[in-house]
Parts: sequence; structure tokens; C-alpha cells
Amino acid sequence: MELDSTVPLKPTEGFDIDLLNDYIDQHIPSISKVQAITRFPGGYSNITYCLQTAEDELVLRMPPAGAHIQSAHDMGREFRVLRLLEPHYKKIPHPIHYCETETILGAPFYLMQKLNGVILRADNAPAMQLSADDMRNISIALVDNLVALHAIDIHQTGLIQLGKPEGYTGRQVSGWVKRYYAAETDTIENMNSIAKWIHNNLPKEQEPTLLHNDYKYDNLMLDPKNLSTIVGVLDWEMATVGDPLMDLGASLAYWFEAGEEKVLQHYNLTWLPGNLSRKEFADHYAAKTNRDLSDILFYYVFGLFKNAVIGQQIYHRWKQGNSNDARFGALLPLIQLLGTKAIAALERGTI
Repeated sequence: MELDSTVPLKPTEGFDIDLLNDYIDQHIPSISKVQAITRFPGGYSNITYCLQTAEDELVLRMPPAGAHIQSAHDMGREFRVLRLLEPHYKKIPHPIHYCETETILGAPFYLMQKLNGVILRADNAPAMQLSADDMRNISIALVDNLVALHAIDIHQTGLIQLGKPEGYTGRQVSGWVKRYYAAETDTIENMNSIAKWIHNNLPKEQEPTLLHNDYKYDNLMLDPKNLSTIVGVLDWEMATVGDPLMDLGASLAYWFEAGEEKVLQHYNLTWLPGNLSRKEFADHYAAKTNRDLSDILFYYVFGLFKNAVIGQQIYHRWKQGNSNDARFGALLPLIQLLGTKAIAALERGTI
């Protein structure tokens, strides 16, 4: 079974490896000279590279070209999250160094330990021929690990400093609606309707916890000897503290089921036989945490809206000429589909 692999850099990703090595030699002399750089595939947000040295492999994270979304692409904050979390949660890569200057690679970046394991993505999981039992066990492990993250004491650990949990849900709704209209390129009536609905239907917030905010299969690293064992949780760029059901809703919004639109199968593998359904996911989480999920529809609809806004922001950057990635230029139908799915969930009254 293959571990997570990398691909060669594109010509437009020309790193000045000598400049990078000069910086590392000056600031992190314990790291030997970088001999080669490759890129991890997938993802639409921050970019992840593999640095090969004579002794080891390291991971470098930096924002994409043209990114101006401060919270989502703040490398210093993501590095700080890992530093704060490391003493209390071991399933993360060790953060090594943060570089705030843009003169080395054109943007701030940070270095971290490279974890080894399997990342299940929509394009590789079907080829692994995982059984229904395999997928059920992996999906249960995913939920159980989310429960574990939400059980971390944010006060004793100091993680409370990552955000201001009081009023978090309301701020998120206002913020993501504002982001949508700031990046709007086409009038999408369903998105307009959802923006009004989430504003008018804010639930009572639950006791705050740590939030990953992008918790899904392809941000988990699994033990190749036992795929139902999670060895790493990646991509902490949107982590904060707040209502845990916002985290749950974000995960459910990625949790596409068999029988739903085929295009969605390119974005997750939750449709494979054996996976928990969205309802089973929510029910298992509720049973493990004793949290009240009577307003779960709000969190699911907001999650779909937020995903659509993320897609809209990326599409907007592409329209402005800040990316030539063909994937970004094809996002408009997906944004429209997510809006349609949110409206359909409201009409049927369930996730």
C-alpha cells in the first residue's frame, strides 16, 4: 500500500533552492542542505511541499499565489496552533520553524516534521479495493477522533487563546456571508437565500471546544498496517475554539453519500460502501459526547454554505488571473451545486 506521495514541481513553481538553503543554514543549522523539492498533490488552499535532505524529509507549507484571506493563509498562526497543541495532542507533525519574510519564497512559510502514513483521497481509495468493513471501521475511527479533539480541555491547555468562543457562531455566519459577497462573480439565488436563512436561524451555542474546522478524510494520515488507526491530523490552518457543532457540521458538509451527484465523488470518499451515513455519523458523535444535536441541520447547511464560499473565493482568484490552475476555473458549477444541496436539506428538514 502506497504512502502519501509527491509530484515534481511545475515550471511556474520555481524555487530558488540556493536562497532557501542559505536561509536554513543561517536560521536552522541543524537541518542539512535541501537537495530536492517536490509537491504534495491535491488541495485547493495552502500548498504543501516535501523537502529532501541527505538525512531526512521535511514538509514546507506556504499560501497560494494571490491569496489575501488572512485567517485561512496565515502561516504564522498555523505554526502557532501546532506549537500550542503539540504538548496535548500527539497526532500532529512537529513544527520546526516559521519564516515571516517574503523575500525567500515570495510568501511566509513554515517547516514541520513529515509524518508517514496513508492519506485516503477520492482518487486513490477506490483503487485500494477497501472492503465495506474496512470503510466502516475507518469512518468510525474518524468520528471517534473528532470526539477526542473536542474533549481536549481548552482552558487547562491554554488553547483558549486561539480565539474568542463567545459569539463564535454568529461571527462566523456574518464573516462568511461577507466573504461570499466580496468574492461574488455570478448571481446565485440559492446562495442568497441560504445567507439570509443562516443569519435568521442562529442556534444556541454549546460549550466551546477546540475546532479543527476542516476535518475530513484527506486531512487524516492512517497507519498503513491498520487503516482504522489515525496517526496524524493535518492542515490546521483554520483551527480555533468555539461551538463544537460547527466542526461537526463542517465535516458533515463534506460527507457525500452514495446516490448523490457523481461530481461530488471527486471531493471525498464517503460514498464508498461501508461508510457511515451522515445521520449515523451525527448519531455516533452524539452518543459519544452527549451533546444536543437538535439543531444539526443549521450546522450542516452552514457547512455547505462555507464550502461554497471557499470555492467562490478560489474561483474569484482564478477570474482575477491569480491562478492558471484549470481546477479553479471549473469551480462555478460546484458552488451552484452546494447551494442547491443546502436548499434541498432545508426543504426536507434533515441532513
